[in-house]
Amino acid sequence: MENKNNYKAENITVLKGLEGIKQRPSMYIGDTGFRGLHHLIWEVVDNSIDEALAGFCSEIKVVLNKDGSVSVEDNGRGIPVDIHPTEKRPAVEVVLTMLHAGGKFNKESYRVSGGLHGVGVSVTNALSKRLDVEIKRDGKTFKQNYAYGNPISKLEEIGVSDKTGTRITFLPDEKVFSTVEFDFEIVNRRLRELAFLNKGLKIILVDDKNEKEIVYQYEGGIKSFVEYLNKSKEKIGDIIHFSKEKDNIIIEIAMQFVSKDYNESVFSFVNNINTVEHGTHYTGFCTALTRVINNYIKKHKIADVSLTGGDTREGLTGIISLKVPEPQFEGQTKTKLGNSEIKGIVDSLFTDFLHNYFEEHPAVAKLIIGKCVNAAQAREAARKARELVRRKSVLDGFSLPGKLADCSEKDPSKCELFLVEGDSAGGSAKMARDRNIQAILPLRGKILNVEKARLDKIFKNQEIINIITALGTGISDEFDISKLRYGKIIIMGDSDVDGAHIACLLLTFFYRHMPQLIENGNLYIAQAPLYKVNKGKQKHYVLNDENLKILLEQIGGDVEIQRFKGLGEMNPEQLWETTMNPETRTLKQITIEDAVEADRMFSILMGDEVEPRREFIMANAKFVKNLDV
Repeated sequence: MENKNNYKAENITVLKGLEGIKQRPSMYIGDTGFRGLHHLIWEVVDNSIDEALAGFCSEIKVVLNKDGSVSVEDNGRGIPVDIHPTEKRPAVEVVLTMLHAGGKFNKESYRVSGGLHGVGVSVTNALSKRLDVEIKRDGKTFKQNYAYGNPISKLEEIGVSDKTGTRITFLPDEKVFSTVEFDFEIVNRRLRELAFLNKGLKIILVDDKNEKEIVYQYEGGIKSFVEYLNKSKEKIGDIIHFSKEKDNIIIEIAMQFVSKDYNESVFSFVNNINTVEHGTHYTGFCTALTRVINNYIKKHKIADVSLTGGDTREGLTGIISLKVPEPQFEGQTKTKLGNSEIKGIVDSLFTDFLHNYFEEHPAVAKLIIGKCVNAAQAREAARKARELVRRKSVLDGFSLPGKLADCSEKDPSKCELFLVEGDSAGGSAKMARDRNIQAILPLRGKILNVEKARLDKIFKNQEIINIITALGTGISDEFDISKLRYGKIIIMGDSDVDGAHIACLLLTFFYRHMPQLIENGNLYIAQAPLYKVNKGKQKHYVLNDENLKILLEQIGGDVEIQRFKGLGEMNPEQLWETTMNPETRTLKQITIEDAVEADRMFSILMGDEVEPRREFIMANAKFVKNLDV
């Protein structure tokens, strides 16, 4: 029997330097997959952005190098190189080898700073097989090399320079990450966002492998951000811009209403961090907006209505950006601002500004308020339509949709709902499924494009009503995930253009009216094969042309290739084996890595404006692989 008294001081493990990061990297960067890999870049870029926020940096250059490493260079002051008073080694070495070491903790050096967790560039160093730092300051150039977080050379002076700044080049450790290949588009989106949020800052992105260079610099700041988001939309008036400072908190808001848009697209940031769960700054903004609009309606006797917050934000595109010296983050992803005092500050300042703006621009105010009143009328119509659906459900004994083939399992976490395109494929899926855990809901034709419709119209669409009823959660403001009847909702369509269009319509519906399903990881797309390849008694199912080419190179010889035109062509055994069997199928989980870009793309691809959609298709046509014509 183990002696309980053996637990002594010698049993306590002390992880020195960066060992804690190496042992549990996910605690510091979220995960060791795609997201965590890119976090290495953000930690280095955040340092450069902080120099820009402090007024010492005007240009940042990020290079994706051919060897898989990344270089981040700025023209800031340069990390200090003098000997640290207590650590007795160069300050740059302290910054790169110790957690929570840096100028951000000293408010004399940085008034505000980005970086969500405050762990800093030392995390990037710890999780890189190589990191080189070059610093220009005090008329000299310095260099130091690291491997796996440890210095492998002393800081040395290598030349003279009349410039200042820091360049860090790092190569991720492939033993830590499941992939060490950076995605150009992910880096591109974040750098563009940072350029919008930091007016006038020049950010250069270079992809050495593909010889591509993009330069971002927006003198309009977040006004340019709204302009970018609304490019494909029919706008009401000019962009409304507000900027004010109080108690060392800088508040900036840019917003513009869109006439034929029924969704809210308001994004909030604190110290360049995307507060996806919003928080007190967003609450203060919403309160002020609703109050000012209702007061204006009452004062000018425009209508006999009292608008809700949802009414006043319908069709609104907005950016709320704050610089806060001591932000307090909360929520599941630590991206919700919790500072209680900020709600009142934003509310008070923005109320005064917007009240004056409306009085000075009565024509624009009238158009905006007309849009909001229409939203209230549509909300009332939607309420009646919703009640009608509820009453019908009660009269029918709350029956599930007639075409739904439900499963017998009662535990939602074990259940799957397949949304299947067409009756033919739906029939095959019903025969192929595991009746215990898999339910099938066939959809007739293309569902309503909700990007162009308000709730009242949505409640008149039978296919959408069937989906809402089957899921059991309700939608929009009434959504309740605890009532979800299936842990997995799987969109299953053909591998052709029509199938992709239907999947896009369904994704638009879920993104706009049930985003919690995406955030909670409940939504998937089934990856149906495009080909079946027979070689003798062996059979292979292949997802696309690219995989077919690879397979044919591997197996060679005489083969028989069958191309599936649709799911309806597969017999139940094939459908089960390729697309429905949990042991062998391929599912793509739907995530929203970038809410801003996702919102813009849904507007372009599913909205009213034809020209931006045409531009997008022409620009991306060269990337299309499986076009079925």
